Amino acid sequence: MEIIRSHRELKVYLLSFEAGMEIFHLSKSFPKEERYSLTDQIRRSSRSVSANISEAYRKRRYPKSFVAKLSDSEGEAAETQNWLDYALACAYINKKEHKLLDDKYDHILSMIVNMINHPKKWSL
Repeated sequence: MEIIRSHRELKVYLLSFEAGMEIFHLSKSFPKEERYSLTDQIRRSSRSVSANISEAYRKRRYPKSFVAKLSDSEGEAAETQNWLDYALACAYINKKEHKLLDDKYDHILSMIVNMINHPKKWSL
């Protein structure tokens, strides 16, 4: 198994950061009246996924803290999927964009849940 020296080397972090950037660029086209609601919410939750993963990685000495931060990340990923559903329902994104991002977040969620279920693999 390859030694991971930084949260930036975690596949789940890289994927969640990439997804957050995709949402940022996609949300630039949302209507101005959504600036302080949907746009801010989806950007905040999508960015929080990778932020919580990075915090969790630094807390892996303490399994309960590690799992708690990963649980926060899991919640933020699910919230992002919720905002994607709203963006689709409001016709701000198309079905293809929604499916690609929703599938990406499903994959991120499965990776996070796997880490939560096996914290000893990550502890110091």
